[in-house]
Amino acid sequence: MSGDREPLAAVQAALAAEHAAVYGYGVVGARIGTARQPEARAAHTAHRARRDALIRAVRDLGGTPVAAAPAYALPFPVPDAAAAGRLAAHLEDRTAGACSDLVRAAQGALRTEAAAALREAAVRSVRWSGTGVAFPGLAERSAATGRPAGA
Repeated sequence: MSGDREPLAAVQAALAAEHAAVYGYGVVGARIGTARQPEARAAHTAHRARRDALIRAVRDLGGTPVAAAPAYALPFPVPDAAAAGRLAAHLEDRTAGACSDLVRAAQGALRTEAAAALREAAVRSVRWSGTGVAFPGLAERSAATGRPAGA
C-alpha cells in the first residue's frame, strides 16, 4: 500500500459510487412496479447507510467527503419496470467495482467493511439481473455473460 492517499482515494471513489446508487435507486423505485418495491426500498436504504459510513471513513482518514452531484446521467432510458431492474443491476455492478478497488487499497476494519459491501452489491446484482460473474467488482469480462463486472 502506498500510504494514506491510496485508501482515501478509494474511499472517495466508493462514496461517489454510493451517491450515484442512492440517486439511481430513486429512479428504480419510481419505475420498478409494486412487486419489487420492497426490494428497491431495501437496496436504497442499504446504499444510504453505506454512503453515510463512507462519509465517516473519509473524515477518519482526514479527507473532505466528495459531495453528491445534483443529478446523474442514467446509462440508458428507464421507461418501465424491466429497465428499472436493469438499472438496479447496473448500479450494483458499479458499486461492486468501487468496493473491489477499496478492498485492494484498504487494510483492517475498512477492508473488512469494503469486502462486506462488495458481497452485498454482488448479491443484489444477481437478484436484479438473474446472472452473476465469477469475480464481482473486477473490470474483466465474465466469460459466461459477456458483461463487464464493474460497468
